[in-house]
Amino acid sequence: MRCQLLALLIVALSGCTTVQIKESQLIRPDPPGTAAPAPPEPSALLPGARVRAAHIVTDDGAQLRGVIAERPGARVTVLYFGGNAFHLDRDGAQLLPLLAACGNNVAVFDYRGYGRSSGVPTVATMTADAVRIFDHVSARAPGPVIVHGLSLGSFMAAQVVRARPQTAGLVLEATSTNVVDWAHANVPWYARPFVRLDIGASLRAVDNLAAVSGYRGASLVLAGTRDGITPPALGQRVYAALPAGQKQWVVADGAGHNDIFGRPDVMAAYCALVKRISTLTHTK
Repeated sequence: MRCQLLALLIVALSGCTTVQIKESQLIRPDPPGTAAPAPPEPSALLPGARVRAAHIVTDDGAQLRGVIAERPGARVTVLYFGGNAFHLDRDGAQLLPLLAACGNNVAVFDYRGYGRSSGVPTVATMTADAVRIFDHVSARAPGPVIVHGLSLGSFMAAQVVRARPQTAGLVLEATSTNVVDWAHANVPWYARPFVRLDIGASLRAVDNLAAVSGYRGASLVLAGTRDGITPPALGQRVYAALPAGQKQWVVADGAGHNDIFGRPDVMAAYCALVKRISTLTHTK
């Protein structure tokens, strides 16, 4: 997302101007006619797990496709929402073992318009899809579901817990308060006197602070000290908006935007969250 914003700012530096930021500039699906790559063998995504295809048809006819990987004896499932331009068949083989590293099940879908999934992505359709995917996974999972979102996906995850406050756990990685704050944080200091940002109404309406403020389940907010796309201060504000209680804030030293997950301190906190939810399930 940042590349598109910086391109607009470079043009703006020729003089004082207003830069418009619209959905179409931040949400960029695969070009029409792009053929999805042949999916890897299911076992290649997560060796030792039962990996099966998942398929949801939305009310407007979009086909949402993904995978559900089940580990023997696991009850907790992590539903993951990737960052902008995430593709299951490109990124899944590296990501799924990390997501399942705590002995849990994993569910991952391509966003509509990306990879295996069809349809036209907008803020409204993507957030509605996120809740629809959660309901699909939750209905089939053997136990509680944790939602985990990276960057753009953190907005999807936050909307899920807003709509489904009974969700067992929430992980927000490289998250922001809202698009307005994120956009202003990405304007270089030397450009600020010359640039006014005009952000589309649909983007301004997405607010993680409001989405998580009523969520009282277990939560984990992750940031990287070298994240040049989403400053950790924005994630810390989201953490502060979560009600006091079962929440944890972890900053990975030296991590950028896309390499937070997998760090030893991050994985320790992640596994502790999975274990806590699993333990609560068994004691009920």
